[in-house]
Amino acid sequence: MSESNVGPGEFYQVVGVGPHSKPWPTDNHFDPELLEQGDRRNVLDKYRYWKLESIVADLDTKRHDLQIAIENWQHDLNIGSIVRTANAFNVSAVHIVGKRDWNRRGAMVTDRYLTVHHHATVAEFKAWCDKENLPIIGIDNLPISKQLESADLPKKCVMLFGQEGAGMSDEGVAICEVVLAISQYGSTRSMNASAAGAIAMYAWAMQHLNPINYPKN
Repeated sequence: MSESNVGPGEFYQVVGVGPHSKPWPTDNHFDPELLEQGDRRNVLDKYRYWKLESIVADLDTKRHDLQIAIENWQHDLNIGSIVRTANAFNVSAVHIVGKRDWNRRGAMVTDRYLTVHHHATVAEFKAWCDKENLPIIGIDNLPISKQLESADLPKKCVMLFGQEGAGMSDEGVAICEVVLAISQYGSTRSMNASAAGAIAMYAWAMQHLNPINYPKN
């Protein structure tokens, strides 16, 4: 297998599984082509050989109340990375505010397993959230920010992340109920945007999806 088969951010080749031994399972959620050729996708073992639409349908039965929004992100790999992480946490949706077109390679096609909304402007995004009665929680390192670690995060909310480097726009800050910052202990002022997204999603999960009380599947 060549290096081209290794996804961005991967340190090893994703092997998956080969062709399924016969007799094949006959349940409708299985994909005959995958059963015949093998399944090399980046999916949990329980979803091996499943049709894409069957995986999505199963995930839809247990979507979490958290949603993620990114404002004017410029780097495709960062967008792909946060979408991939959002899929791992099975969030309800990802919102791309501003920039619409992006190279999905960084997401390793995980964007196919969740809903991605596009909003041309911050105002359009805010109107959508108002209609859904969804509070907007900003994540940025600003003078007005409170600590993420001590915040009581709403179970149903959307986290808004600003552009790499520049952070959230003034318009973006204005629509947030609160802006939270991730505590940092080194010399750098900010961390990678997609890394910040992963930390924030994990913080939400630790409050609302405690592994001790929450079933794995």
